[in-house]
Amino acid sequence: MGKLIYKIDVLDTLKKEGYPQTRLRKEKLIGQDAIQKMRKGDMIGINVLATVCELLNMQPGNIIEYSKE
Repeated sequence: MGKLIYKIDVLDTLKKEGYPQTRLRKEKLIGQDAIQKMRKGDMIGINVLATVCELLNMQPGNIIEYSKE
């Protein structure tokens, strides 16, 4: 069965764009649970993905992809 995987290091990319984890938590942009999931490579929910897309000015396809493996 396939799964969704990250094409980029989301947390590193957010940090480079001025959104380090401390800012994400402090400004309540992304919750701690979602940050932990991204850190582990686990998939985040659609609402968090939408927030990431907005912060990075990217489309979901720039961030995740479907893998058959």
